[in-house]
Amino acid sequence: MPKASVKRLIECNKEQLVDLVLDIENYPAFIPYCLDAKVYEKKEEKNLILIIADLTIGKGPFKATYKSDVKFNKNTNTIQVTNIEGPLKYLDNKWFFLEKGHSTEISFDIDFEIKNRFLNIVMSKSFQYGLDKIADSFQKRANDLFKSG
Repeated sequence: MPKASVKRLIECNKEQLVDLVLDIENYPAFIPYCLDAKVYEKKEEKNLILIIADLTIGKGPFKATYKSDVKFNKNTNTIQVTNIEGPLKYLDNKWFFLEKGHSTEISFDIDFEIKNRFLNIVMSKSFQYGLDKIADSFQKRANDLFKSG
C-alpha cells in the first residue's frame, strides 16, 4: 500500500555503498526508528550475497520486528529485499547502485503493506517523510565513513 522512491547521489564508490547497505547489524546506530537488527544467515553463492535478517522498527508505542530475505546481485548491482515474516503482508524493496564519476547514485524503491489496516493508513500519511529521513541517514553515514578530506 505505501509506495515510494528516493534517489541520492553520494560521494563514495559503489562497493562502499553496497557494503554500507548490506551492513544490516549496524542500522540501529544511524537509521531513525530502527531499534534493533539481527543477521541470522549471510552467505555467498556465485554472484549473489544472501542474507536473512530481522529489523525491529518503532516509534512511540509502536514497535514491530520483521524478518527479511536480502539478495545482492553483483551482476546487476541491485539489492532485493522481501518479507519472510512479521507484521508485513508483503514487502518489495529494491536498491540500485550506479557509479557516476567519483560518486554513486543510489535509488531506493519500496512497496509494502502492513497486515494491520489502521497502521497502513497511518504509515501512508508520513511514509515519504520517513523514507527521506532514512535516505538522509544513509547519505550522512556514507559521508562520515568514506568522504575524504
